[in-house]
Amino acid sequence: METRANYVLIGSFALLATVFLLLFVLWATKFGADRSWQRYQVVFTEPVVGLTEGAGVQYNGISVGTVDKLSLDPADPRRVVALLKLKADIPVKVDTRAKLSQQGITGVPFILLSGGSPNAPLLQPPPGSDIAVIRTEPSALQNIADTANRLVARLDELLSEDNIRHINATLANLEQTSAALAAHRQDIAQLVVNARDASASLKTTLDTANGTLQGLDRNLVQRLPAVLDKLDASIARLDAAAGNADALIRENRPAIRSFTHDGLPQLEPTLVELRGLVRDLRVLSGRLQGNPARYLLGRDAPKEYEPK
Repeated sequence: METRANYVLIGSFALLATVFLLLFVLWATKFGADRSWQRYQVVFTEPVVGLTEGAGVQYNGISVGTVDKLSLDPADPRRVVALLKLKADIPVKVDTRAKLSQQGITGVPFILLSGGSPNAPLLQPPPGSDIAVIRTEPSALQNIADTANRLVARLDELLSEDNIRHINATLANLEQTSAALAAHRQDIAQLVVNARDASASLKTTLDTANGTLQGLDRNLVQRLPAVLDKLDASIARLDAAAGNADALIRENRPAIRSFTHDGLPQLEPTLVELRGLVRDLRVLSGRLQGNPARYLLGRDAPKEYEPK
C-alpha cells in the first residue's frame, strides 16, 4: 500500500510539474509575442465594407501588422473601432493617418497608414489608457461615394419636373423661331445685302473723312508757324501798349489824383444841368415838329384857300 501511495504522489507531482511547465511556456510565449507587437486603435466614421479581422495593415505600402479585432462603438454605433496589431518597431507618429483602402477595384480591403514626418513625436496612449488612437482620414472609396452622391443629387435637381417643362417650352420656342426665320429667309438675305452695302458706304465715308482730316491737319501744320509769328507780334504790341499806358499814367498821376479829388465832385452838378438841357431840347424838338410856325412866329400858320 505504501508503495502504491508513493507512486501516486510521484505521478501527481510529475503531472503538476508538467502542467506548470506548459503554463510557463505559454506565458513566456505570450509575453514574448506581446513584446514583439504593439496595439493601436483606429475609429472609422464610415462603413468598413469587406474589412475583416485578420486583414492586413500597410504603412506606405509595406505590411506592418494585421487587424486584431473589429467592433462597433457602444456609445455611437455609427463608428467602427478597429484594434490593430503592429510590429513594435514601427514608428507611428502623431501625424500618422489611417484610411480604408483596397488592392485594385475588386481587391481585398485593408487599412493603409500614411504620413509620419521625421520631426513629429511618437504617438502615445492618452491618459488612463494603454492603447494609442490613430486618427483617420476619408478613404478614396468614401470620396468617390460622396462625389457620386452629390452628382446624383444635382442630376435629380437638374432633371426635375419644372426644369424638364421649361426645357420643353424652350425647345418649342426655338422650333417656332426657326420656322419664322425659314419663312422670312429672303427678307433676311436682303437685310444682309443691305447691311453689306451700308458697311461699304460707311467705309467710303470714313475714308473720305479721314482724307479731309489729314488735309486739314496738313494745312494747319503749314500755317501754324505764320499764325504763331503774328500772335507773338500781337503780344509784343500789347506789351508795348501796356508799357506806354503805364508810363502815361505814371506821368499824369498828379493830374489824375487832382481830377479824382476835385473834378469828380463838380462833375455831378454839370451832369444834372446837362440832363435838364437835354430834356428841354427834347420838348423844343417836339413843339417844332408839331407846329413850327406858331412856335416861331407866335401865330397859327395861314390856311390854304380851297375853292368850293
